[in-house]
Amino acid sequence: MEITRGVMQKPLRVVVYGPEGIGKTTFASCFPRPIFIDTENSTEFLDVPRFPRPTSWVMLMEELQEVWRRDGEFETVVIDTADWAEALCKAHICSKANVNGIEDFGYGKGYVYLAEEWGKLLNVLTELRDKKGLNVVITAHAALRKFEQPDEMGSYDRWELKLEKKTAPLVKEWADMMLFANYQTLVIKDGDGKNAKSKARGGKRVMYTSHHPCWDAKNRQGLPPELPFEYAAIASCVPVRTQTQTRDQPPVNYPVDYSEQEMLDSAASEPETIIYPVPDSKIPVALTDLMAHCSVTEEQIQKVVAARGYYPANTPISNYDPNFISGVLVGAWDQVYKMIKGE
Repeated sequence: MEITRGVMQKPLRVVVYGPEGIGKTTFASCFPRPIFIDTENSTEFLDVPRFPRPTSWVMLMEELQEVWRRDGEFETVVIDTADWAEALCKAHICSKANVNGIEDFGYGKGYVYLAEEWGKLLNVLTELRDKKGLNVVITAHAALRKFEQPDEMGSYDRWELKLEKKTAPLVKEWADMMLFANYQTLVIKDGDGKNAKSKARGGKRVMYTSHHPCWDAKNRQGLPPELPFEYAAIASCVPVRTQTQTRDQPPVNYPVDYSEQEMLDSAASEPETIIYPVPDSKIPVALTDLMAHCSVTEEQIQKVVAARGYYPANTPISNYDPNFISGVLVGAWDQVYKMIKGE
């Protein structure tokens, strides 16, 4: 078995979180050749490449597969933001189980399922880093929560990822660099004696790179604990992408229906403009977005549904049971798409 030594230069897995409006999306846009999966339309005022806003968990994963197929076109993939992506993940799990909310599973089971599904996303992102040489950036909002030390008296407020208790630790463990961005506020005394009043001054944007009792942060590059919230402050830590990427099989955690030859042909050809069919506006948006993304017509879905005996072939999709649409057509889209392609 081969033994290696030395520092291994790899693209980074970066998490950037902070309060709303601090500039997380703008910061992420400064990474080399980014492609955004924008779950909350926060890139509307930035000139960056982006996929259509995913309206379902399945669509988000499909867009990651599109990043995989566009080998060499991008150097960074950005999930913006994690908490909105987590909401899509919850909706996906609930629709597949035909329950109204994550709590309806009982005894915390819903959060276990959520962590399992979220882990698949992190695995795919790691495969994009390891096999396609992409930096991966996840942005997230911050939440101020009460924290109690188990071995100390009292409690205090601390900033945390605005994620569920089982998914937040997965993100923190997964990241190579976790940055907490916030406004630096100074409290000064105005006046003397009893008339002195405390006033807040400042507003400078900073980012914290190491752990503190009041926030989570870390880095493996030896950065100072506090830096200006600017990409230039960490630019030297972002490795330059090499041109030695290989065409491996797609990520194992999500099925892809493209053969190796199709992937090679797609990468070798110039991008083309595809006019997608426009589905019935009465069909739920989560399904219409998947249909448009995969160039699937309503007739193709009707044919597959009829072949399985769910509805007669001439039944409009808008007349299907909403639970059937969300739980079967959207929830198991990869299987539906395989049937449409005749596999």
